[in-house]
Amino acid sequence: MNADETRTLLARLLRGIAPEVDLDTVDPGAPLQEEAELDSMDFLNLVNALYDETGIEIPERDYPRIATVEGFVGYVSALSTTA
Repeated sequence: MNADETRTLLARLLRGIAPEVDLDTVDPGAPLQEEAELDSMDFLNLVNALYDETGIEIPERDYPRIATVEGFVGYVSALSTTA
């Protein structure tokens, strides 16, 4: 999965968790939870939705690596190309 596909995936997953979030208005380098007003359960739901849709499992220790849009896209894109 390339970066554009991963960003599209993130937008789709977020619509299921927080439909009011427009990923185009989110600062890609800022913490996603703050930018999208996600609480910790929303974030966990995002991680679970990613797994449900793609089979990509993110260990808790790596949550900080996916805490921004840029981080999420880079991390998930890299994992999906090695899987």
